[in-house]
Amino acid sequence: MQEKERTRTFKDKNVLVVGLARSGAGAVNILVLLGARVWITDIKPYDSLKETIKLLPLSVEVAAGEHSEELFNKADIIVVSPGVSLGIPPLMRARIKGVPVIGELELAYKVIQGLGIGDWGQVQKQSLNVLPTPNPQPLIPFIAVTGTNGKSTVTTLVDLMLKRAGFKTLLGGNIGNALTEEILKTVNSEQLTVNSKEKDPLRFLPDALPEFIVAEVSSFQLESIEEFRPKAAAILNITPDHMDRYHTAEEYIDAKARIFENQGAGDFLVLNADDPAVMKVESEKLKVKSEKPKIFYFSRQKEVEGAYLKDGLIYFNLPEFNLHLSIFNLQPSSFRIKGVHNLENAMAASLVALASGCPADAVRDVLMDFPGLEHRLEFVCEIDGVSFINDSKGTNIGAVIKSLESFENIILIMGGRDKAGDFTVLRDLIAKRVKTLVLIGEAKEKIAKAAEGATDMVFAADINDAVEKSMSKARKGDVVLLSPGCASFDMFLNFEDKGRKFKEAVKQIKN
Repeated sequence: MQEKERTRTFKDKNVLVVGLARSGAGAVNILVLLGARVWITDIKPYDSLKETIKLLPLSVEVAAGEHSEELFNKADIIVVSPGVSLGIPPLMRARIKGVPVIGELELAYKVIQGLGIGDWGQVQKQSLNVLPTPNPQPLIPFIAVTGTNGKSTVTTLVDLMLKRAGFKTLLGGNIGNALTEEILKTVNSEQLTVNSKEKDPLRFLPDALPEFIVAEVSSFQLESIEEFRPKAAAILNITPDHMDRYHTAEEYIDAKARIFENQGAGDFLVLNADDPAVMKVESEKLKVKSEKPKIFYFSRQKEVEGAYLKDGLIYFNLPEFNLHLSIFNLQPSSFRIKGVHNLENAMAASLVALASGCPADAVRDVLMDFPGLEHRLEFVCEIDGVSFINDSKGTNIGAVIKSLESFENIILIMGGRDKAGDFTVLRDLIAKRVKTLVLIGEAKEKIAKAAEGATDMVFAADINDAVEKSMSKARKGDVVLLSPGCASFDMFLNFEDKGRKFKEAVKQIKN
């Protein structure tokens, strides 16, 4: 396959950044440092962008409130933020004219590839080349994790495992810290030199280089990749999500599958053997690739090459790394994180870390210590024998399913801004596990219709009212679970804001 044309030089280029979110700000700042002439366009009004604009160099112009065709016409390269659809007319016209349109993930990858540090083989540790690599890539190994649910937990676990083993890592992506922003932090650590005469003036000293870049990547980010090639990748699960952006479920699945598009010999991919959509991706897209990564699986249901659950233990079968089930296993009962989804997360993270050269002891230690992420099945407190669980990050149907499978006797708080989700698939599980469904937000009528007759239902005006009504319905031994199944933007800034407001409401009742 002919190598794609690489756009790694940004000095003196006209670069338009579309969308000024956190990733947009990171992209702007690193592009300016690399000598590009940068403009920003954002459909939001100027007043709503003021706080982010303060983080930008004074030389950068911001066009707010509309997308000016003039800015698109003069761009040599366009960098688009994940929240901006590639289907908007000015981006479609630019692509037709042959203007490169890349995302912030691809930009970070190109920046890392373009670092002028001479012979990369001299600065990379031999232990990084875990699998035989006929054609070593001139880059720091990327580890990329995607999936509808569990991405943040698995990405965090992998990063902690590698750090526990003594590796230097850079963590970023969809997890909340833009990769370009994290690269800039390394730049600002003064462990580099800047040479303005070079095409790209970044020059890291070898000691400043991370040994791995660990990234959570979303379907939105994967839409706009060109060269992005992770050394290690994982697809945790795929259930319909963001159907307000994608025309079909196949479009969403295709975007997820791009994570292994550029992988080949010497790379590896971790897949969920229990997920029908993931296995369909493997059969339809991986098997037709001429050059394939090595594939490992994880499963709660069957023995696989990789990691699997059997008789209450997680076993590992990785003959490539001389790691067999008789040598190393894990006891999920001793993990701090609970829930069936976290069994899968633990297996996936452990596989990625072990195959990346992480010692088994570091993997085990992290799983014993990791308390879980805020807003993902987070235990808030117990009041009169009723447990309150914050799962505000559960913004899609698949996440709600995993959460409901983890508890019984549930008072479930759902609702928010609908992402064109099919709530009818929850009906049987709600009937089996939910005592009362408390509904809030714009989608409450749609959810109520989908779950009609499955359980007792009440409407609430806001999150405080929802918590009060949940408490009135709950009895000792019950679980009040916030798992919205929707976006939070109708009543909150984001899922974090929703989770914090839920916890505040719970603490008011407790006090």
